[in-house]
Amino acid sequence: MFHKLGTAMNFRPFASAYQLASDIRLKKISCLELLNAYLKRVERFNPALNAIVVTDTDRARKQARAADRMLARGERLGPLHGVPMTIKESFDVQGLPSTWGRLDLQANLPTEDADAVKRYKAAGAIVFGKTNVPTMLADWQTFNPVYGTTNNPWNTALVPGGSSGGSAAALAAGLTGLETGSDIGASIRDPSHYCGVYGHKPTFGLCSVQGHALPHFQSPDDLAVVGPMARSARDLALALQVMAGGDDVFARGWRARLQKPHQTRWKDFKVAVLKTADTAEVDMAVQERIQAVADFLAKAGASVSDAARPDIDLHDAHKTFILLLRAATARNLSASQWQTMQQRRAALDAARDDYEAWMLQGCALSHYEWLLLHEKRYRMQCQWEAFFKDYDVLICPTAATTAFPHQQQNERWERMLDVNGQPQPSTTQLFWAGYSGMAYLPSTVAPAGLTPAGLPSGVQIIGPQFGDLVCIQLAKMLEKEFAAFQPPPGYA
Repeated sequence: MFHKLGTAMNFRPFASAYQLASDIRLKKISCLELLNAYLKRVERFNPALNAIVVTDTDRARKQARAADRMLARGERLGPLHGVPMTIKESFDVQGLPSTWGRLDLQANLPTEDADAVKRYKAAGAIVFGKTNVPTMLADWQTFNPVYGTTNNPWNTALVPGGSSGGSAAALAAGLTGLETGSDIGASIRDPSHYCGVYGHKPTFGLCSVQGHALPHFQSPDDLAVVGPMARSARDLALALQVMAGGDDVFARGWRARLQKPHQTRWKDFKVAVLKTADTAEVDMAVQERIQAVADFLAKAGASVSDAARPDIDLHDAHKTFILLLRAATARNLSASQWQTMQQRRAALDAARDDYEAWMLQGCALSHYEWLLLHEKRYRMQCQWEAFFKDYDVLICPTAATTAFPHQQQNERWERMLDVNGQPQPSTTQLFWAGYSGMAYLPSTVAPAGLTPAGLPSGVQIIGPQFGDLVCIQLAKMLEKEFAAFQPPPGYA
């Protein structure tokens, strides 16, 4: 039964998690009332979106009541006390399914929470459900045979992104207070861009990935990270503080203590701008929003360059990332699938220089070949580090286009996006994921306003390794003076 207060004027579904926690602390709304109010919105709006695919209402209400009793005694768990949140389906939550969109994993019910979930709960958050993913987290769309298709709240004929598509859609529609995704190929960043929310891909290794893996694996993947998604940049900083740190083994020896950014005024920032690339052309509607951010920064007093770059060949960076990415994900192949990849690679025309060829090569790499790629990656990391001696961040697109229509047929590299009136394989835009991700760098996606078609478009803010808070700082400042989250029409 829903409490009256939670559906009245004190409930602000699009408030930041920070604001929701403040409302609870100031007793403007109780933990149970806030949870019930979100659950009522899920009942109303989720059927058309299919963003939240698993709910845990009884346990969540029990936790909310306990949180209210604590507040009555003057006790508080942490900075997210009583904030209702959902989490990506691929994170282990004790007793809830982690299928990764696979029919054969429907009975996979973890007995322990992922580290990220433990840390959110320790900070006081109440996890009441899980959000949808593409099969094996391997798409910029979100659909699978277990839960079906998730739609974008800005236009249900469009994709919400992937693989954290359910996360972004639930946030944008005001169905949850906070979210967390994972990212190896823009899986936090693309959905944030498509749905108009905030997302942060942390520095590789900053946040424990324990409990975010298929049941037969324990070791972390190269390139893969977990990170926060939210409706405000301030929430990203708060959630990252909650999540940061190694797993139990690494926690014995180190603690995450990110340096606070010294950039507090616009003139403190030195910003490089990359709007498009020959290896991965970007649609003008997205380029125009990146340019709008750059123009604002320059007018506000930041030092802005549209020519500064790390000394890295962009096409070589693109190819290197795809090879490393496909090598990292190759362990998900069965022995027979891997053998097939070997055979297909052997039959390749040596002159081919496209995504499918790179994918086959990456899946079938020898360890010797991987070591040579890792050396090349390290040299690119050094070039990025040299670049960041002169510039604080580089801003660029997150993806080639804004949200596109659902396309669920054929291989990903056979699906085409319309980029400036020309067809582009959807996999080409992986460049914008790997340019920084391949070098283990952090990046924040922040709303950059709407395109003429009325769709959200984001800006990707790339910073140096462990410069996560610098990226988020610029996002905070843009949120205050340039563009912030805005709800999609029809969800007020």
